[in-house]
Parts: sequence; C-alpha cells; structure tokens
Amino acid sequence: MARLDGKRALVTGGSRGIGAAICRYLAAEGAHVGINYVASADRAEALATEINTAHGQKVAFAVQADIQQETAIQAMVADVVERFGGIDILINNAGYESTVSAVDLSIDEWDRAVNTNLRGAFLCAQAAARAMIKQGTGGVIINNSSIHDAIPRMGLAHYCASKGGLEMLMKTLALEWAEFNIRVLNVSPGAIETEMNRDEIAAFGRERFESWIPSGRIGNVDEVAGLFAYLCSPEAAYINGTTIYIDGAYMINVVRYDPRKGAS
Repeated sequence: MARLDGKRALVTGGSRGIGAAICRYLAAEGAHVGINYVASADRAEALATEINTAHGQKVAFAVQADIQQETAIQAMVADVVERFGGIDILINNAGYESTVSAVDLSIDEWDRAVNTNLRGAFLCAQAAARAMIKQGTGGVIINNSSIHDAIPRMGLAHYCASKGGLEMLMKTLALEWAEFNIRVLNVSPGAIETEMNRDEIAAFGRERFESWIPSGRIGNVDEVAGLFAYLCSPEAAYINGTTIYIDGAYMINVVRYDPRKGAS
C-alpha cells in the first residue's frame, strides 16, 4: 500500500518544473491529483495523460485557473472536490519571479509578484481549508517558497517580500488550523534546475554557480518533489508550522574566505 493511497491533491502551477515533478510523485504514492495551469493547457493535459497511463485513468486531471482571481480559485477547488469527493492536500506551487531594480520596479510588477506568491497562496489555502474543515478529515497545505524568504537578493525586492510574507502566513495558518488537523508548511528550495532556468544557468556558468553551493551542485526537481511527498505522508504527521529548506546549504554559504586555505 502506497503511503498516500486515497488522498486527493491539488497542485497549483503543476504543469511543469517542480510542480510537474510533485504531481508525478504524489500520484506514484497513490494520490489523485488535480493539475492546475493558467495558459499551458496542452502541457497540463499531457501530464495528466502520462500519470493516468501509469497509475489509472481517473488519477489525474488538468484544471485551469488564474490564482490571482478569487472566483477562479473557488471554482478550481470545487472542481477537485466534486471529481475526487474531497481534498486532502494542497500544494501552493504556482509562483512568479522577475528581476528588476527596486528604483525601476513598477507597481504592476510588484502586484503581480505579491498577488501570485502571497495573495494567491492565501486564497488557495483558504478555499482548500474550508473544504477540509467541512469534510472533518484534516489535511495538509504546503507552500513552495524560496530561500529568499530569509535571504535578500538584489533585483528581487518584490519577490523576496512576497516570500517573506508567505513565511508568516504559513505560521499563522498553522496556528489557526491545527485544531482542524490541518498542517501548514513551507518548503524553501535553493538553486534547483528546471527546464525554465537551464539556459540561464548555462549562460551564468554552471561551475561558477555550483562553486557557491557547499554541496557542490545545483539541485534537481525530483529531490524537491520527494520532500513534498514525504511531508504529505503520515510519517510527517508531527511536522507543522515550519519551513524545510532544501538548498545544499547554499543559504548559509555567505562568507567565501577560508583562512584554512594555504595554511601550513
């Protein structure tokens, strides 16, 4: 018996990258999965077909919604509940990032980051929690955050602010919803290679980038997805209201001078 047998999940931004890997891992562990997308219907449908071929024809389906829109979120969660008979897992994976100097940052760009990464995550969590409370069965809500919830980076004022806000949102929701047996967590990845950033990593210089990471390499999506699957499982039932960092110790490698080098 797989550890997520019978669980019903929704993964926002689930059609590619880390989100797609999470969908695959949850399905492999026995969960039914709603794959949220905004515009890439073909990609989401292809992933659903892949999962259904591997695990059964009613395991996964694609569901469109812009998580900046409250009514769209409510309809999406209602769709998952109707199709699966309830919802036990929400993965807030959808996110937005751009690099803009703070003095040049438009309010529209600020709003897009905050509305996706923070407001959207809250609205999805709220809608899912309402369904979980009505069911009376509890559940787990996990936000895909970033090491930039704690580590600033130039050009990412809007992104870092949204992820920092997501940290306190997670902790507050964990406090409020513990009585309903709903766990709320953040997973904060460091440098993770996906199809979206592969060219950027190559242009910057993989060796140079990896030299900054104590573990000596960039992470991969399967490592992150495996962590999400574990945190959704009964084995993680006592993990609540906290952030798990998965970054190869990248965020603690700030001072690069090593006085031991060259020592006799």
